[in-house]
Amino acid sequence: MLEGKRVSRISVRGFAVASATAVTTVGAVVGVAAGHDQGATDRVEATAADTTLLADIPAGQNVRAQAASLTQQADTQSEAAETAAKKDAEEAARKQAAEDATAKKEAADEAAKKKEAEEKAKEREKEEKEQISSRSATRDASSFPAKSSYSVAEVQAMARSMVPGDQFQCFSNIVNNESTWDYTATNASSGAYGLVQALPGTKMASAGADWRTNPATQIKWGLGYMNERYGSPCGAWSFWQANQWY
Repeated sequence: MLEGKRVSRISVRGFAVASATAVTTVGAVVGVAAGHDQGATDRVEATAADTTLLADIPAGQNVRAQAASLTQQADTQSEAAETAAKKDAEEAARKQAAEDATAKKEAADEAAKKKEAEEKAKEREKEEKEQISSRSATRDASSFPAKSSYSVAEVQAMARSMVPGDQFQCFSNIVNNESTWDYTATNASSGAYGLVQALPGTKMASAGADWRTNPATQIKWGLGYMNERYGSPCGAWSFWQANQWY
């Protein structure tokens, strides 16, 4: 503030001196023209001497230089602040992106674990159902009393008691196509015999000596054959559909 006041005084003083100089000079010129050359000359020289007061004006130039320097410093600081703010914003954005990526990965991992757990649960449930289904068929061929003859309904009832529930329909489909549930059915050309058309029929002796007359013995052998060769009656039925034999 002191420097500013000084500038004002210098400016006013310089202006006043310059004005006085101009007026005096004009007057001197007029005086010379009027014939009063000596007095005019003295006044002009005196006024010229007074103009040395303008030497103080360069102080104002220093003030302007200082102001320009301060302005440049302010601009530099402003640019630095903007650069720092931009850098901070970029760093914050980078951290946020990293956090978002981490959260996304964790969510995906959690979803994968949940899906895996659900699949394992379904697999256990399936296995339990298969075990229950297998346990539901507990009757053996020897548990049926021997008879001289059996109706189709009786033979089918035996099969339902011996074949697991989820496999019975496949077993039934094969028997329907092979013998239509006739436990004495014989293929004249090949010699296949019984409900499941064992070829030759003597294979069923491994399940019981009464394989010719006891449908339960034939069912026992047929079920074992399907399980051993195709994994299950349904596996055997899938093969039969594709080849018309099994």
